[in-house]
Amino acid sequence: MRRRPGSGLVGPRSRQETLALRQELVGSSCKLFFPDDPVKIVRAKNQYMYDEDGNEYLDCINNVAHVGHCHPEVVRAAHQQNLMLNTNSRYLHDNIVDYAQKLSMTLPEKLCIFYFLNSGSEANDLALRLARQYTKHEDIIVVEHAYHGHLTSLIDISPYKFRNLGGQKEWVHVAPLPDTYRGLYREDHKDPALAYANEVKKIIEQAHENGRKFAAFFMESLPSVAGQIIPPVGYFQKAAEHIHKAGGVFIADEIQVGFGRVGKSFWAFQLQGEDFTPDIVTMGKPIGNGHPVACVATTKEIAEAFSATGVEYFNTFGGNPVSCAIGITVLEVIENEELQAHALQVGSCLMELLYQLKAKHPLIGDVRGVGLFIGVDLVQDQNKRSPATTEAEFIITRLKEEFIMLSTDGPGRNVLKFKPPLCFNTKDAKLVVDKLDQILTELEKGDA
Repeated sequence: MRRRPGSGLVGPRSRQETLALRQELVGSSCKLFFPDDPVKIVRAKNQYMYDEDGNEYLDCINNVAHVGHCHPEVVRAAHQQNLMLNTNSRYLHDNIVDYAQKLSMTLPEKLCIFYFLNSGSEANDLALRLARQYTKHEDIIVVEHAYHGHLTSLIDISPYKFRNLGGQKEWVHVAPLPDTYRGLYREDHKDPALAYANEVKKIIEQAHENGRKFAAFFMESLPSVAGQIIPPVGYFQKAAEHIHKAGGVFIADEIQVGFGRVGKSFWAFQLQGEDFTPDIVTMGKPIGNGHPVACVATTKEIAEAFSATGVEYFNTFGGNPVSCAIGITVLEVIENEELQAHALQVGSCLMELLYQLKAKHPLIGDVRGVGLFIGVDLVQDQNKRSPATTEAEFIITRLKEEFIMLSTDGPGRNVLKFKPPLCFNTKDAKLVVDKLDQILTELEKGDA
């Protein structure tokens, strides 16, 4: 029960009352899913969410609830540590070092120094600072349509945002997105990884002619907002070679895709092969299963250069005992419940079902993904690969009516994106594909 100001206890708010208050009190730029008919979610468990009427929705998009909404082990760890101590990391405490040790066991050996923060945006901002301090250079290379966070420093290196906010800073250089479906070099190119990496090399050479010097190549290991992109294998190695020769470092943004989501490996950058290791890795979103935790992992050399300034790095909440207890438990749940292997198995099943759907429905231009990171690219024309934006919007609205939560991404908002909690199973996959089949058939027959 709740209490309104100046009145007695009343019942829970209706969806419309909550919506009206949100519209009155919350900034209008803070958008809702399904703005024409938003859903009021009051609880969640595993891969399911429940509205105020008790309707159960299958959640295909909440990658933050990595090991499942309200996982009992994660909730228990948070509660038990909250009962004992929650303070900043200036005091000695076992949790922060235990957590750093556990994280180090998942990463290449040279990534052995950790900084703990509260959000992916904070992690990426710190990665920028580390790179610039280590290299003594300023310029950054990113890829088209990239999104690295909402801080001012990160809007500046996110073409997805800055294209609509006054343009590009002189120290930011944008390379072509390594998209082999509708990008500059496609699946029929003899070596798209080399071709895309050569574009990075060209950018560096041109910038050097103008006296610019590079701090970093900043790359999402699997670009998500750009449309669930899978970079060609070998691209990272070749791009890293170019940025290293230019005196910069390679930063892998794992905020959307780390922690076993891709199934084949624990980190998405490892899909590029064992011969590739970034200089800095940033983590967020799934790291705390909904609790605000983030991390930057880097080398001793970069960390020492950062410390050499004599300026302390302190984050009030980063690395606190509760956050670290949660982070440790998330890692334990991934291991104990074999969620990485599960992601590979279920993701492979979902991909196969979607391939079958693609053969049946011309609206599906491409199916791409790995593990439980999957995109379905909808097109109006198979040859032109023109985005089917309106159809994509219709599909996610219809799926909501079938109690399935899905959303779109990509520059054309035409890519159906799958990033569910890792407890998502084959039964769920079959349900979603069956409903997609039904809705696509409606669209193609003109019944929609």
